[in-house]
Amino acid sequence: MVKDEQVRILMKLINQEKSLERAAAKAGMSEKTARRYGRSGQLPSQLKMPHGWRTRPDPFGEDWPWVQEHLQFNAGLEAKTLFEAVQRRHPGKYPDGRLRTLQRRIKQWRALYGPAQEVFFPQVYRPGEWGESDFTHMNALGVTIAGVPFEHLLYHFVLPYSDWETGSICFSESYESLSVGLQNALWELGGVIWRHRTDHLSSAVHPVGHPEAFTDAYRALAAHYGFASEKIQPACPHENGDVEQRHYRFKKAAEQALLLRGSRDFASRAAYAAFLGRLFDQLNAGRQPRLREELKVLRRLPARRLEDFRQQDCRVGQASTIRVLKNSYSVHSRLIGQTVTVRIYAEHLEVWYAQRKIEPLPRLRGAHGHHINYRHVIDWLVRKPGAFENYRYKEDLFPSSQFRMAYDLLRQQYPQPRQANRQYLKLLELAARENQTAVNQALRLLIAQGREMSFETVEAVVRSAQQPPAITDVHIPAVDLQVYDQLLEGVEVSR
Repeated sequence: MVKDEQVRILMKLINQEKSLERAAAKAGMSEKTARRYGRSGQLPSQLKMPHGWRTRPDPFGEDWPWVQEHLQFNAGLEAKTLFEAVQRRHPGKYPDGRLRTLQRRIKQWRALYGPAQEVFFPQVYRPGEWGESDFTHMNALGVTIAGVPFEHLLYHFVLPYSDWETGSICFSESYESLSVGLQNALWELGGVIWRHRTDHLSSAVHPVGHPEAFTDAYRALAAHYGFASEKIQPACPHENGDVEQRHYRFKKAAEQALLLRGSRDFASRAAYAAFLGRLFDQLNAGRQPRLREELKVLRRLPARRLEDFRQQDCRVGQASTIRVLKNSYSVHSRLIGQTVTVRIYAEHLEVWYAQRKIEPLPRLRGAHGHHINYRHVIDWLVRKPGAFENYRYKEDLFPSSQFRMAYDLLRQQYPQPRQANRQYLKLLELAARENQTAVNQALRLLIAQGREMSFETVEAVVRSAQQPPAITDVHIPAVDLQVYDQLLEGVEVSR
């Protein structure tokens, strides 16, 4: 069969060779074939007639109108679903091998007569105009900090024109995480983009139907830096496609970097953050020419950053607790009945009263959690020991495993739970009044020596400043697998 390239060679040789016979021989065809292509002046592919007729009977000819009717009614039906329905209509008529035939037929029908598909329109970006933000989960990387799984998210900022990107570790898609991440990105960039786009983040965007599209806190952030805000439609991540694509590529690069590193464990969170920072620098190294175009047109940064917190006024209840973002936190019982101001940061809270910071608190993730500090309530709990047995937040009143073990020993030593509770609450009061570490060391000493547990004994050990023995390292020898082979051989012999 003559190919197009042979005919092209023939056309060149016709004018170079003395005879058509020699030109045809060099082109790899007969003289008769060469004369035919020379007269037509067309390539074999151009002379080939399109194949528009069937060479065999249509196996779905009888049932195709039924299939087509269902496709017109619901174009989302899969070919496999329709094939199984046809098999049920005509048992034994269509073997399983016919599925591929129906799939090709339905694919052609959708391309010719099916509904129009969603069109994605490529965008043209101008330098310094756009910046995009989003959060992405990083748990799939399997990173650990000192051997403990590190579940976290990454705030991700991207300039679509140059693909310059940066990010920061966070733990929730909160406004505080967005504020810290975005401000870090702008100050690292050294300028402010003109427009900023996010997806439908609850930290920045009100639910559908709210008169204001953006939250007050986010609008204040945008006003401080002077950029215009834009959000995508709900459930349309492709509208924020640049940052979505960078999510995929960055996590792929991080996976490769971890494989090259040979370990997914980091000594500290700071070491892991430095690892991510070096990865961002490496990825941005090839984007400098276009980045320089963006830097020329960025707006100037404001004189200072905006505060990375929001405030909430809370009234301290009779349980000496406040409610912040659907979680409960304890404060000192002196504040019961007072209204305190809580500054909510990305990873911690600060309780303020009378323009003074009372104390910091860890920010709990999720909802319906609680963080109770025994020092806040111990003054009255020792006066009401009966309340301890069924206290809602009882588990929070065991500062360490030693305290928990001491409580369990007290429950074994005293026949009445009330007596054990009273003794344990005195231990908590001693820890609050003296030193929790000293009490913890005393408990460890008594538990290691197997001595009787009581408040008087613990207090005496604390006063004497006795030190418990050093924690012994446990070494587990390697398992000799030959032992198992010997056991199996013994079983076979006994049989």
